[in-house]
Amino acid sequence: MSPSAGSGVLLVGRERDLGLVSGLFGARPGGALLLSGEPGVGKSALLDAVAAAAAQDGTRVLRAAGAEFEADISYAALHQILLPLQELLDGLGAPGRDAVRVALGLGVGPAPERLVVCAGVLALLRAAAEDGPVLLVVDDLPWVDRASAAVLGFVARRLAGDRIRFLAASRTGVPSFFDGSGLPAHELAALDAESAACLVDLRFPDLAHPVRLRLLEAAQGNPLALLELPGALRAEQRRAREVLPAVLPLGERLRSLFVSRVRALPEATRTLMLLATLDGSGDLGVLSAAARESRGHGDLRDLDPAERDGLVRVSSSPRRLVFRHPLIMSAVVEVATSSGRRAAHRALARVLAGRPEQRAWHLGEATLQPDEEVARLLERSARRVLDRGDAVAAIAALTRAADLSPLDADRARRLSEAAYVGAEAIGALHSASALLEDARRADPGHSGSLRSATAAVQLVLNGDGDLATAHRLLVGAIEQGDHGYDAEDPALVDALHILLLLCNYGADEEWWAPYYAAVARLRPAPPPLLLVAARTWGDPAHADAGTLRALDDIIAGMREETDPARVVRVGTAALYPDRLPAVREAAWRLVRQGREGGAVRRHIGALLHLCLDDYHRGDWAGVLELSEEGLEACSTSGYTVCTWFFQYTKGLVTASRGETATAHALAEAMTNWAAPRGIREAVHCALHVHALADMADGDFDAAFGRVTAISPAGSFPPYVAHASWVFFDLVEAAVRTDRRAAAVAHTDALRGTNVAALSPRLALLADGARALVAEDDAESARLFARALATPEAERWPFAVARVRLAQGERLRRARALSDSKAPLAAALGAFERLGSVAWAERARKELRAARGFVARTDDGRGAALTAQERQIAELAATGLTNKQIAGRLFLSHRTVGAHLYQIYPKLGIASRTALRDALESPDVTPG
Repeated sequence: MSPSAGSGVLLVGRERDLGLVSGLFGARPGGALLLSGEPGVGKSALLDAVAAAAAQDGTRVLRAAGAEFEADISYAALHQILLPLQELLDGLGAPGRDAVRVALGLGVGPAPERLVVCAGVLALLRAAAEDGPVLLVVDDLPWVDRASAAVLGFVARRLAGDRIRFLAASRTGVPSFFDGSGLPAHELAALDAESAACLVDLRFPDLAHPVRLRLLEAAQGNPLALLELPGALRAEQRRAREVLPAVLPLGERLRSLFVSRVRALPEATRTLMLLATLDGSGDLGVLSAAARESRGHGDLRDLDPAERDGLVRVSSSPRRLVFRHPLIMSAVVEVATSSGRRAAHRALARVLAGRPEQRAWHLGEATLQPDEEVARLLERSARRVLDRGDAVAAIAALTRAADLSPLDADRARRLSEAAYVGAEAIGALHSASALLEDARRADPGHSGSLRSATAAVQLVLNGDGDLATAHRLLVGAIEQGDHGYDAEDPALVDALHILLLLCNYGADEEWWAPYYAAVARLRPAPPPLLLVAARTWGDPAHADAGTLRALDDIIAGMREETDPARVVRVGTAALYPDRLPAVREAAWRLVRQGREGGAVRRHIGALLHLCLDDYHRGDWAGVLELSEEGLEACSTSGYTVCTWFFQYTKGLVTASRGETATAHALAEAMTNWAAPRGIREAVHCALHVHALADMADGDFDAAFGRVTAISPAGSFPPYVAHASWVFFDLVEAAVRTDRRAAAVAHTDALRGTNVAALSPRLALLADGARALVAEDDAESARLFARALATPEAERWPFAVARVRLAQGERLRRARALSDSKAPLAAALGAFERLGSVAWAERARKELRAARGFVARTDDGRGAALTAQERQIAELAATGLTNKQIAGRLFLSHRTVGAHLYQIYPKLGIASRTALRDALESPDVTPG
């Protein structure tokens, strides 16, 4: 039987129920089954599915549905069922035919005997079954009229042996005129958790994770609730950019199912249920106290009617009030008047004086007129919930505080705060823009405030604005603010962290002067993180030992840190000095919170830190997986400014693996977006990806050009942070292209920085770079040995493998062939484990040239020469110099040298003098 209902509603999680119905009816020619279940549980959908499957199999389906407004019309339901069979009436005997005609209103005469009608209907159905199986489907049995119910009960008991089946459904616990005693019955349960989640995901795939969880909890597996509740929410609520109401609103069909039952209760009962709903804890003590505040006494016996009706119950351990279904609470709120709701909130606020957050919320809901005391309580509550990472609830509290602010200046300030939280934490950029406009209207002079400015900066960065505009806007707000440079002012500290980010993005020393000037004026003293991050993230190459010790102290204090913003800020300060492993646990905590609906911006920042750490430690599959998660978060949240983070991390992996076309495409996308906006740091990261891809392709000349665009040879420019991560690439590319002077100049400049002291990984690469340029082979060997003896070097497998490859290449060129085999073999193994195809091929060629064992290609020979490589090799074999070859082929002499460097391993030789013999070998073929 198909899992799709004939009505078009997707039937999920009902395979067992469908199987039970099919099995029962398939066991004998005829039969009856009564379905029951709670309102909205899917009885009608199941009937639709069964009817559709039966009709598809050739069964004649006759349907009826009870309706409250027809419950007093005799034979109304029977008329729905039998009308399609009226052409068969003439074949019945006179008594039965006439009785059925009169009952259905198709003829006139005295009221027929009920038993005669029953017999006539059964005969009519059997006549219909002569042409094929018949299925009677009756929905909403409680509203089937008395006369029809009696006939249907008579028929249902007499179907054994016939080709007629009867399937009907009614709500659990609702009486009806239909007597089903003795008939097989099946109660349709709510969907299990997995099926409920599947249904929501199929119908509403774009629901934000926390909203999805809230809806699943509220629906409790009720399919109608799962399908209707999302539609009752606003778009921003579905995307978790607006706080959800404490009690979810009902859709039209849900309202009709639940509201009528609540409305039928006594007013005193509804009042108690409203207090319990708005409190939400089920605490009988709170309920009794609130009832005393509201009604003058705390007697809870007025709950008895709701208990008798099965709407609520009192659990025994612990003793608390429990609603039978969460949607009943929604119905309670729907039924209540606005004045009744406010009175309940006031009563609860008085009772919950010792719980400041709950009290503030209740007062906010109970208050109509501006009230500064309530507004202040809501503002404090917003700060507390924001510290716990619930930015959406904080925005709701700030917005309500603004609504209740008597003074325009306070209203504007609170709206700006809400806009800042929305733009900075959850990506509610459209809402932030609207809140800023509301703040401007409330107080035009407030638009230059720190919160307004920082929110506006996020709008600029994630829109079409450029970095210089954002920097100018924020600097102006800081310099003109009335904060008094108070180091305890959270708005000022947050603004300075945003300014720090802008300065880093700009990668320009001139941008930093206003930042340092503002930090220097902070009293009583600047927060240590503002000073440390400016060096370790902004200008890591020149971060001194004291700064690194301060960073380590800050990281050591992170174990108990709960502020998501600080976790990301510390991780950012730890990025270039390779301290990310120390903040990994905290970053994962933010990622888990983000997946459950926590602050999106913090989720994105933590993902970036995990990606970079995973890249250096060799978990490249993990990098790609988390990068995709980051790109999705950027796309859905509107944080377009962060997209390049994950293009960069994906680019690092694809370039390092040798998937160079993908890497270049990612880098181009980064540059095309960042360059017009002046985000030089992103451009530098793109150049890094390009350079790695170039080296993977063996184009060291191009790689040299890319890297020196970040950091000119012989220079580590101040506040060009990425210079500390690409120095080894620059030196290697310079050596490979006969730019020895440039390589030496850069290693000399490296000595004038503190890069090697930033981390063991960078110390390893620094020694490797010096070994590459060392003139003396013994000195080179010593430096390579020292590099590879770095403590815990194997934590950075790609960096270590690159240094080993460089060591093996140097030894082979020095004709120390035996000594070169071990580092080359180790490098090859590491590259293969990483999936670094291009670098593995380089190591393989070097091993071949060193006459070492190396895996052969599929055809049993070494790698084939390309057409250009063959041409260069043949010219070099005649004795022409690189410059002479370059002149003939219109290439640079450096490019010729790079090609020859690739040709030698392919041919299994170590020098130019062996070219002629190698080219004459039968094993050498052009590409």
